[in-house]
Amino acid sequence: MPHTPPPPRLRVRRIYEPPEPDDGLRVLVDRLWPRGIAKADAHIDDWPKALTPSDELRRWYHGTEGEFEEFRRRYERELAEPAAAEALSELRARAAEGPVTLLTAAKDPSVSHTAVLTELLEAR
Repeated sequence: MPHTPPPPRLRVRRIYEPPEPDDGLRVLVDRLWPRGIAKADAHIDDWPKALTPSDELRRWYHGTEGEFEEFRRRYERELAEPAAAEALSELRARAAEGPVTLLTAAKDPSVSHTAVLTELLEAR
């Protein structure tokens, strides 16, 4: 019988996708509540705003001068601040206990804060 790898402990999904049974802990990682989603329908378990990019950084990145590698550097600095570092540590511990799904409204999560967050959570 071929070996089936275990399901990923950490994954990223768009908030607009319907919940799946294997999502595990569903964590919204956007600072702003996503448009068009009723809170009752979101199936969110946690919303740690300390892990979200600051309003200033978010506006810079989505403005005309925002570039992903510079965004990554600035966001990593924000995540090193005490409240964010503590929230990151707590989420890493929860991911060690079972599956965690990071939810975002970003159109392309691969070039958003969720990509940076996922790398940091998986790195340690």
